[in-house]
Amino acid sequence: MIGNLTLDQLRVLVTITSTGSFSAAGRQLMRAQSAISQAIASLESTQGVLLFDRSGHRPVLTDAGRVLVDQARLVLASAARFEAVAAGTRSGLEPELVLAIDPLVPTTPLIESLRALSDQFPDLPVSFSTEGLGGSLRRLRSDTAALAICLLLPAVPEDIVASPLLKIKLHAVVSPLHPLALIGRPVSQSDLESHVQLVLSDPFDPTGANYGVSSARLWRFVDLGRRMDFLLAGFGWCRMPEHMVEQAIAKGQLKRIDILDDPTPSDGITIYAAHKRDRLPGPAGRWLLTELKQQLQLDHVQPN
Repeated sequence: MIGNLTLDQLRVLVTITSTGSFSAAGRQLMRAQSAISQAIASLESTQGVLLFDRSGHRPVLTDAGRVLVDQARLVLASAARFEAVAAGTRSGLEPELVLAIDPLVPTTPLIESLRALSDQFPDLPVSFSTEGLGGSLRRLRSDTAALAICLLLPAVPEDIVASPLLKIKLHAVVSPLHPLALIGRPVSQSDLESHVQLVLSDPFDPTGANYGVSSARLWRFVDLGRRMDFLLAGFGWCRMPEHMVEQAIAKGQLKRIDILDDPTPSDGITIYAAHKRDRLPGPAGRWLLTELKQQLQLDHVQPN
């Protein structure tokens, strides 16, 4: 009961609306028509509104009734989800699964894995957020996420268990009109230092560890999309995932630059599925880990 309101009353209201009459609702709910009428009369009395116009052959929803029956459906659906989550928890399933995703993680295979997770565990509440670089690890350590799909640089921390999923190649790129694109030879560290480098950073710790920084002038970004906009506009250079810049390079919108003694691994950087060593994933989390490995494990991704 919610105050003087019961889920049974709402169920009767919705059933009358879907079947078209009090008698049909009684047959569907296996109750006498008088019990159906009494449930609606009680609901109208406690709420102080008229839900049905009974002057004709069939009951017709009033204006208030049309609005409230939609609200009743929402309440019943929410109650059903409440019961489903409780039932899943009783059976050993985690009550929710919270994921933290680094911006470098490719979208398409992630979506496919999350769709498969939803099919496998349709009543499991799942949420995820895309974090700035380093944010996923912070979410794990603060226990606000159970799993992270992320970079772990320079190495996997001792308090984290991580499974390598895939490698993503990074290319140093600029606008074709940028001065670095016009040098005509591999660029050196001294060439890079005077130009703006567009770097991903953690908004909660912008002065934290930086990897692959070669310029003295840094513009910091949380998401790849906005950084891509500035890159295309010629405001600086950066290393971008291959799957995000292949088409722009082919169209002549971006140009690759070769960097002398570039520390970026030529075979790509590793994306991991990670969790805290002292916080093991539940059944759904373990299922998702297996699914992600099948989708992604140690393979170069296709364009989104």
